[in-house]
Amino acid sequence: MSVTTTMQMPAPSAVLELLKPITWFPPMWAFACGVVSSGLPLGPRWPVVVAGIVLCGPLLVATSQVVNDWFDRHVDAINEPHRPIPSGRIPGRWGLWLAILWTAMSLALASQLGGWVFGAAAVGLVLAWLYSAPPVRLKQNGWWGNAACAITYEGFAWFTGAAVMIGGLPDWRIVTLAFLYSAGAHGIMTLNDFKSIEGDIRTGVRSLPVQFGVDAAARLACVVMALPQLAVIVLLASWDRPVHAAIVTLLLVAQGALAMRFLAAPIAKATWFSGLGVTLYVLGMMTSAVALAAFGAPA
Repeated sequence: MSVTTTMQMPAPSAVLELLKPITWFPPMWAFACGVVSSGLPLGPRWPVVVAGIVLCGPLLVATSQVVNDWFDRHVDAINEPHRPIPSGRIPGRWGLWLAILWTAMSLALASQLGGWVFGAAAVGLVLAWLYSAPPVRLKQNGWWGNAACAITYEGFAWFTGAAVMIGGLPDWRIVTLAFLYSAGAHGIMTLNDFKSIEGDIRTGVRSLPVQFGVDAAARLACVVMALPQLAVIVLLASWDRPVHAAIVTLLLVAQGALAMRFLAAPIAKATWFSGLGVTLYVLGMMTSAVALAAFGAPA
């Protein structure tokens, strides 16, 4: 590779495409759930909340996307040559430099938002690199890779939103529901694997559809999504939040109805179920966050 090609600056449009803004929504929504669940008004905290949203989406998740595309550049050159790195629109080693730069910026901002936020961000960044980078490459196994994505996209983001508002460790009920919705998100990540089964087989990625077959993986994804929500319903009822528990129950029943159609044709309906079923799932998250808000910040 020539020095000229290596030193060439990537176009801003190519960098933005590499950062994948469409992937920022799930953690930003989870962060909003954390903010709501704290039970505290925005008031003078709104600049910190804005900083937290930037941290969760445009920095942390964007970092994970750049890291993933850099270490997948050889596979993408075969399967998706139009992507910014294999197409040459992000030339030379710019993909790696951008991954390092975004990691540093994420840590710098997180360090200004408190110790608990910094710790969650640091762990999330470690998982982002381990997910894609050899020799670990958690993404090679559907159990580990999906777990890393689920906990960072949902649990850490929710925790961060609450910690930013509270200025410390959130109430145990907040942490519990953040963990439960992270566990359910493992099933959501499995839904995403149905669109790349052929490529995963060719490249040796042991996604759950590859490991267990299409039908078994589809059933597993639905069960993994549903069981934590059942636990949430039980907890909300035990915390004297019957209305919120009823709403989450109705959302879960609606997911079940959609799941029946998905299970009848997993490959054809995976994207459809991911769009509609996950929408109901995240509405349940916000409902649960509102239920927690009544508890307010811990004493």
